[in-house]
Amino acid sequence: MFNSLKKWQILAWKITKIRLLKPLPIVFAIAILITLNSSFVTANEEISLQPYIERFLERVTEFSLDNGMKFIVIENHEAPVVSFVTYADVGGVDEPDGQTGVAHFLEHLAFKGTKSIGTQDYEQEQVYLDELDRIFDQMKAAKTTGNEAKLSQLTEEFSNIESQASSFVKQNEYGQIVDTAGGVGLNAVTTPDYTSYFYSFPSNKLELWMSLESERFIDPVFREFYKEKQVILEERRMRTDNSPIGKAIEEFLDTAFVTHPYKRPTIGYNEDIRSLTRDNVRDFFSTYYTPNNLTFAIAGDVEPQEVKELVEVYFGRFENQPAPPDMNKIEPKQTESKEVIVKLPTQPWYLEGYHIAGLTDPDYPVYNLLAAILSSGRTSRLYQSLVEQQQVALTAQGFSGFPGNKYPNLMLFYALTAPGRTVDDVAIALREQIELLKTELVTTEELKRIKTQFKATLIRSLDSNLEMARVLTEYEAKTGDWRNLFEELQAVTAVTPEDIQRVARTIFTEDNRTVGKLLSVNS
Repeated sequence: MFNSLKKWQILAWKITKIRLLKPLPIVFAIAILITLNSSFVTANEEISLQPYIERFLERVTEFSLDNGMKFIVIENHEAPVVSFVTYADVGGVDEPDGQTGVAHFLEHLAFKGTKSIGTQDYEQEQVYLDELDRIFDQMKAAKTTGNEAKLSQLTEEFSNIESQASSFVKQNEYGQIVDTAGGVGLNAVTTPDYTSYFYSFPSNKLELWMSLESERFIDPVFREFYKEKQVILEERRMRTDNSPIGKAIEEFLDTAFVTHPYKRPTIGYNEDIRSLTRDNVRDFFSTYYTPNNLTFAIAGDVEPQEVKELVEVYFGRFENQPAPPDMNKIEPKQTESKEVIVKLPTQPWYLEGYHIAGLTDPDYPVYNLLAAILSSGRTSRLYQSLVEQQQVALTAQGFSGFPGNKYPNLMLFYALTAPGRTVDDVAIALREQIELLKTELVTTEELKRIKTQFKATLIRSLDSNLEMARVLTEYEAKTGDWRNLFEELQAVTAVTPEDIQRVARTIFTEDNRTVGKLLSVNS
């Protein structure tokens, strides 16, 4: 759906131009927010997280249903509103080969309604939907055999049937129900790691959310499939095919990863999207949208006991199902440097990535601090050196957890070259800063400043029902316990200058490096 992006998400989207991107793990979210809110605290301010954490923990209730669904309830009675997050532990990495984009496609279709929402008469509509699927299969066969006359005939027939099917559709009825009841922020996001659906209601509409959300995942129809396919293809054209940096990112990931599905675009490859069928989506839904693969967070003006009683009624209807298969592709260790060059009509960009471990690795907090030291705002090392002093770049940033962090991933650095400078100038300047982290200990003051900003931003995020609901569901699904969010913040506090140097020396090596150069066609 349409992403209500926060500033830090927009910043990341500008680089990836893919259907983004998550909320990323809280430490990355914090690192990006530091860039935008660096005046909030100073390095000399001491912030104790413990009082805030203790008060927060008192507001959280959690429970699971017999079918495996998990629920996290966060009480906040300051205003009569409540935010909801449905977290499906499935994303682009879980897609079958040849069906890239199916997770994202399913997310779009989840807003098209059910057998009772979004239709004038489902029994009659279903006849036309099934006919569309039949004709589409025939069109694929005619295209494969090169039978242009048959393809033309079928295309005309398909268009007529699609028009008739549309006559039964109540356009955007799901969204209209939400809007009429005072709902806001109806949205969703698909990432390599997961899919998340979210919006907010006045607190007296708690039961309406229960009804709507349970219905769309127990009784989906996936109507307007072929029309939505065109919407998604246009999205891909806009963000990748017609976007130089989007193309460069796609080729960069395909080079950086050999085996792991992080190499594939979440939106899908063009030909895969065109070939997807409703059966593909239904099969993917049946496999991965199982009760034991869904986590829900409800944050706001609610009473946990009432929530639990309503959850039993509405979500207890879901039957037990086998757990989805695990993603079992393992990326081999990179043993030599890699480089990809893309030439397009654009300003030159420079990309440099290093393989790192996933979110649950003990060194993950160090990765985030490393990225923050190099690129957290105008006082960061990259900005000061590459942009202000050497003037080789107009912007220079970096972050860990790209394109996801559930599995081993990349720490990515990127820069837009300044006029009259080259990507090679940027590469030299960037590696100078990386080498300093390997040869010189960061000062206690610099590290303290970064840690303090992390803490300040976490405290601020505790006041947002929606953001905390999104982060807690992510940590519950990815690490097995949402409390690990706070454990990670404690780990950040414990990082030393020696840890920074040790990890920098480990990951910033030539044989672990992938370089991407987006050059002007005239270069």
